[in-house]
Amino acid sequence: MSDNMNTKNENLLSIKNLDVNFYTYRGIVKAVRNVSFDIRKGETLALVGESGCGKSVTAHSINQLIPMPPGKIDNGEILFEGIDLLKLSEKEIRAYRGDRISMIFQEPMTSLNPVFRIGKQIADVFQTHHKINKDEAWERAVRLLELVKIPAPEQRARSYPHQLSGGMRQRAMIAMALASPEPGLMIADEPTTALDVTIQAQILRLLAELKMEVDMSILLITHDMGVVAETADRVVVMYAGRKVEEAEVHDLFEIPGHPYTLGLLNSLPSNKKYEDSKRLEAITGQVPDLLTIGDWCPFENRCKYTEEICRKEFPKETEISPGHSVWCHRAGKLGKYE
Repeated sequence: MSDNMNTKNENLLSIKNLDVNFYTYRGIVKAVRNVSFDIRKGETLALVGESGCGKSVTAHSINQLIPMPPGKIDNGEILFEGIDLLKLSEKEIRAYRGDRISMIFQEPMTSLNPVFRIGKQIADVFQTHHKINKDEAWERAVRLLELVKIPAPEQRARSYPHQLSGGMRQRAMIAMALASPEPGLMIADEPTTALDVTIQAQILRLLAELKMEVDMSILLITHDMGVVAETADRVVVMYAGRKVEEAEVHDLFEIPGHPYTLGLLNSLPSNKKYEDSKRLEAITGQVPDLLTIGDWCPFENRCKYTEEICRKEFPKETEISPGHSVWCHRAGKLGKYE
């Protein structure tokens, strides 16, 4: 029991002080600024925030999928099982992509090749990373389609992407991400965005089952706090390229420590505060321009608790409870936000 608990507390991935910038003709877009977090073995970490907050850029930096140029990782470390991925050559990082570190992209129709059968695309992953023949790779592809609960997997393996429904295409993408004998980390970038509510629930349930079955960790990128509540163990909240809060999922929903987190939670239809209300609360104001953003708190122009210091410097980390940290100048002063 203790050995298993120790394994769960081990870090599979550690991102330290990550800075990612995009050098454009208009100037430098500061997409990710000084972001650090860990993903433990066997857990699901949710990276949440509005569109443009830096979630996907952070995740794509792990596999070095940032288009360079114009993008550039200017600072930081990304340690996977103790190895700094940023120091690897392109050939060395390719050995990790799709093998120890896999990815599910937002829209499977644009991620799957329309001119190849589903089974071949999954089989190609096996052949790229493992020395097996075409027949064995095809058999493994069919078994994976069965694992992700696609009906008639042998028949579906011979289908083209356009012949599958959105839910089945997403399951095929998950199967492709699992095409490894030793899955380590699966990055799921908005895996349920284009799906209806019923299929979303099935995909989330499938990911939870597979995580237990194949003993992997998941980095879940989403703006949907309802999805976070159902699937995540821990949560990192990002805003305008910064990390502003990190907590166990239960703590985050019970006592949000940052005004931005509170705004995200108040936008949930199921929030108790709005059970008898007709309208949801919106976060006022606009996301700051990442071309001109300064080193102060990026949320100051939208926050009703803003003080003068918020416009001068970015707040330091405040631990409001064990494992629950907030980057806010008023952390600990307001108690529970109203």
